[in-house]
Amino acid sequence: MVKSKNSKTGDYVVVAICVVLILICFLPVWNVFVRSLSSPAALVRSDVYLWPKELDLTAYSLVLKDAEYTWALAWTAMLTVGCTFLSMTLTTLCAFPLVFDKLKGRKLVNGLILVTIYFNAGTIPSFLLFHNLNLINSPLVLALPYSLSVFNMIIMRTFLQNIPDSLRESAEIDGANPFQILFSIYIPLSTSVIATLSLFYAVGRWNGYSDALMFMNRNKKYYPIQLLLYFIIQSKESVDAATQEGFSSPGASDAIKAATVMIATIPILMVYPWLQRFFIHGVTLGAMKG
Repeated sequence: MVKSKNSKTGDYVVVAICVVLILICFLPVWNVFVRSLSSPAALVRSDVYLWPKELDLTAYSLVLKDAEYTWALAWTAMLTVGCTFLSMTLTTLCAFPLVFDKLKGRKLVNGLILVTIYFNAGTIPSFLLFHNLNLINSPLVLALPYSLSVFNMIIMRTFLQNIPDSLRESAEIDGANPFQILFSIYIPLSTSVIATLSLFYAVGRWNGYSDALMFMNRNKKYYPIQLLLYFIIQSKESVDAATQEGFSSPGASDAIKAATVMIATIPILMVYPWLQRFFIHGVTLGAMKG
């Protein structure tokens, strides 16, 4: 089929818009990266734009030698993996029973779940609840309270509803119980949506810092990397650290900040290429059936 001239023009416009959006998203990250590789003198002179000037890896060396930062990075990685596994387990176990049309109270349960999207208690009631549960300043406060996303659960439920009922009915005739049906039929057929939602949960936990800021104010040992990064950028601690290490120019502080941001960003960026092929497939299939 030969495209018309207007159709080709429309394609060029869409491609141009996509390129502009990609550059808008990519260039700030690239600028931080090249700043982290540049010398403090070049940063002071404002000579760094798209390419590193006077290549210098000292900032990375200083950051990676900081025991507090490396522990926060390792702790956040462990927290992200654990929370993602917990969240996917709860999401799957919540979505799967709602697939059964014969489930008593199914509509009521769906309604109660949807209510939580529109109404939220707020920060202060949540803080009081966590305080009464002895979760404040406990690592569990970073994992348990927000381990289930209703939005992600709805995507999972909708995806599971798209799986033909005949497969489940055949398994039920053969005597399979619900858990056998879940693990032998539904989960193997749901790798795309599982990968997609796992990415959502992992990115959310890796980038999260507000819950730690509000509920972990007295337990710095379990600060996630993003909260530590928040304090480094917002306070003068980075300048003091640079001075103690023998740097006295503002450029040294800028290089350390840039290196800190890149080290906190690169690990989660590396996850995307592995899950990219599942991403669009999982979201679109999960939205086919309301």
